[in-house]
Amino acid sequence: MTCMSTFCVFLHLFLLTSEASSSTQPPLAPITPLKTDVRSIKIELVNPVNLTLECTWTGNQNKLPNITSYWTKDGEEIQNSQLSVQFHNGQYNIKQVQHFVSIVSRSFPSVPQIGEVRDKPIISYMGDSAVLTCKMDDKKPKPNTWNWYRHNGTEKEQINVTVEPHRYEIKNKEEKTETRLVVNNLTEADSGLYSCGAVYAIGTTMSHVELKVIAFMEPLKPFIVIMVEVVVLVAAILLYEKSQSKKKVTTGS
Repeated sequence: MTCMSTFCVFLHLFLLTSEASSSTQPPLAPITPLKTDVRSIKIELVNPVNLTLECTWTGNQNKLPNITSYWTKDGEEIQNSQLSVQFHNGQYNIKQVQHFVSIVSRSFPSVPQIGEVRDKPIISYMGDSAVLTCKMDDKKPKPNTWNWYRHNGTEKEQINVTVEPHRYEIKNKEEKTETRLVVNNLTEADSGLYSCGAVYAIGTTMSHVELKVIAFMEPLKPFIVIMVEVVVLVAAILLYEKSQSKKKVTTGS
């Protein structure tokens, strides 16, 4: 049973004598407590619950016809727990129902977070291959396995290497502290967000990697722009000098 909290109840049953001479006479107020009988019970609760507290006592040498008992929790008497118990079949059967509510929070173990988080995208070229990596710190528990997902708008779709073995490869270390997704024959459509998931028995922890696929000419664009600007500037200078030369020739004539 999965418990939302742990409630440890320590029930101390105090059996008290009453100066009653017969089973029909009502018990008097408790006088001197007899030997304390202690029971420690650990109860795991999902919701508040009614518990039946039950104890059997064979009595002492006096074998009084009836006794008064009550229950305590954490050293304090539980309200409305006093009960008159008759001596029957050589023993006192003390039984009462109490309502208990969970009061101590219990925090569940959380799945470890993936240590390495990449802020910048991985850049690769069209037709090439890209390697996306996720790592779990060696000091953290090892996951059972790894899964990879590709984001499609607001949803993510798990990558199945058996469907497209030539496009995707998933390589996990034997220690399962690291996983790699290899995407082959990259196209511009492969650009986007990918997620790796470290799978534990209690859940899966996720991390994200962004892939950006560009054409080979993409890095050359700034250089080409600069070259065009230089060519235009040089052409403008040459035209200016040529026009000035013509003016000088005309003036000389």
